[in-house]
Amino acid sequence: MSEFPLGYEKISPTTWIYLSSLLMLGLYFKFNRLWSVRNLDLLLLILLAPGMLLADYGQQRQMQAFQNFDRVYRSHQAEAPPDPDDPVLVESVRKRREQALQPSIAEHESARSMAYLGHMWLFIVGLLIVIRLMLDVTMVRRPLLQPNLTTGGLAFIGVSLIVFLTANVIVSEPTREPTRDHRGQREHGPGFPLFTKPPILATMSYPQAPRADDSAESVRLPVGAFYTGVLKVVVVLSQLAIVLGIAGIGYRHFNNLQTGIGVATLYLMLPYTAHMTGRIDHVFPGALMIWGVFFYRRPLTSGVFMGAAMAMIYYPLYLLPLWISFYWHRGLGRFLTGVGGALLLAVIALYFVSPSGEYFSNFRDMFGLRPPKVEGLSGVWGDGGWEPWYRVPVMVGCIVLAGLFALWPAQKNLGTLMSCSAVVLAASQFWHGFGGGLFMAWYLPLLLLTIFRPNLEDRVAVSVLADSWFPRRQKNDKKSIEKAA
Repeated sequence: MSEFPLGYEKISPTTWIYLSSLLMLGLYFKFNRLWSVRNLDLLLLILLAPGMLLADYGQQRQMQAFQNFDRVYRSHQAEAPPDPDDPVLVESVRKRREQALQPSIAEHESARSMAYLGHMWLFIVGLLIVIRLMLDVTMVRRPLLQPNLTTGGLAFIGVSLIVFLTANVIVSEPTREPTRDHRGQREHGPGFPLFTKPPILATMSYPQAPRADDSAESVRLPVGAFYTGVLKVVVVLSQLAIVLGIAGIGYRHFNNLQTGIGVATLYLMLPYTAHMTGRIDHVFPGALMIWGVFFYRRPLTSGVFMGAAMAMIYYPLYLLPLWISFYWHRGLGRFLTGVGGALLLAVIALYFVSPSGEYFSNFRDMFGLRPPKVEGLSGVWGDGGWEPWYRVPVMVGCIVLAGLFALWPAQKNLGTLMSCSAVVLAASQFWHGFGGGLFMAWYLPLLLLTIFRPNLEDRVAVSVLADSWFPRRQKNDKKSIEKAA
């Protein structure tokens, strides 16, 4: 009680899954329309949580088991070797070493099975999400189903959740990424180095997780206070940008503030949001892409945000066929200029952050200009999972799907832009070889907006974009754009 009222402890991930799932059902489930698509979408969102928990917890247990194994192995190596002329003593020492290492080996195998089960769960649910998003293009009748709470109540819950998530970040410390290889080096996919190799902030704790011995290599990283502070600020601002972007799209493009606040609050309620708040490689690209959608009426600005996202994590590059097709009849030059400018700035910045002699290697990593990796993978493609070579045809299939969006659907509007973008980003999780399935912040905001969006067939580029690069100077065009939107 001495810490009251300023004491704060992180909530258990399992407990938060139960609480948030019940809260989502209470606020968004339509009890008078049990078989509505909205209710099925909510159940699909809730199904993401068990897989995420199994995969993340399994990865942490794997790392802790390896640390215990390494500690025991080193301690035996430090002992004086037995007399080689005494075979009985040599055999006794060997058996004793095997017995000492056996618990860590068994724990590692159990943790690997748990992580594989979690990633398989996420793979299946992700496939259902992709199918749901593909079918969204055909859903013309979209009745307005408001949340079961007033706008003020939703805003209050949303602000409270932001405070809760911010507190989680503030009290967290940078920790080692749990998916590392046996040398302690993190394996990662393509992207900008600062966003593929950052430490993470563990905003959720597992109270029953087996802890590695303190004498083993620490899970906590010796990161400077300044860097830690910058990391926390960027993470909090990125999460806040996602929330404001969702609410802004609801207010500006759906013409419904309650829908925008409702979707933003639902995003904050998701177990994933609380669990992965401290992952800058999750939330920062997600924030860039949601604001790229928000500024879709300004192709140059939208292109800058989307280009920055492409430079950070590579996978949004496969959104280009869809977005080029959307702007094909108007705004294409402005959009490509924004994308090209953002990528050029990222390439220049890469030169200054790359160690001596590693610029071209980092450049190839940034744009995925390497053969697909088949070693050192994690998730369903890791040890004990699927054959890594099968990842190549899955990757090709997802790339072909992204290219098909240049032709289908024939007429693209804001609704299809959001749903098809979410399809590409969700499908990228299938062939992401380093924790694929867990990077939900890339597509969840767009998925939620797709679920709650009204009919947006009139939001096409020809109708809502001005001919000029600077629409604010064209008063007549501006009035016609607002009228069309």
